[in-house]
Amino acid sequence: MKTVVVYKSKSGFTKKYAEWIAKELSAEIFEASRITADMMMDYDTVVYGGGLYAVGINGVKLVTQNLNRLKDKKIIIFATGASSPSDDVVKEIKDKNFTSEQQKYIRFFYLRGGFDYNRLTLFNKGLMNLLKLKIKNKTKLTPDEEGMLAAYEKPVDFTTKGNINDLISYVTKQK
Repeated sequence: MKTVVVYKSKSGFTKKYAEWIAKELSAEIFEASRITADMMMDYDTVVYGGGLYAVGINGVKLVTQNLNRLKDKKIIIFATGASSPSDDVVKEIKDKNFTSEQQKYIRFFYLRGGFDYNRLTLFNKGLMNLLKLKIKNKTKLTPDEEGMLAAYEKPVDFTTKGNINDLISYVTKQK
């Protein structure tokens, strides 16, 4: 089975996971801007990863807009974000990014990444400052929200290679 890992990463966390996954699966790896849907047709398994931005998976439309062509393949999508991986978080990401029909063909994984405000573009810093204001205006903060506010001053990195184990198991058991 021929596998490809495709990713779109703005701050490096998704890229790190994509590289680990590609190595474990002996797969080819491409940054999303360097591959087309036509190229993905050459593979039996397509793994796509993108960072979360306002719960949207960065670049995931490369797969979802071509799902009719790709749905006979094994399709795995992972997203990285700073939030703890709870069932509610995973459900919200899936429901925001995929229709119920798309979810029949896509196996989704959430991999906890990190947050480094200094690596963001000016536009993304502006968006994150809006989030920061929204969090600061709350009367009671969750532990995740407190951690997020602290991460504006000191970057956090929750990536560990062990986070990919379930994804790797899923792919290898499907071969």
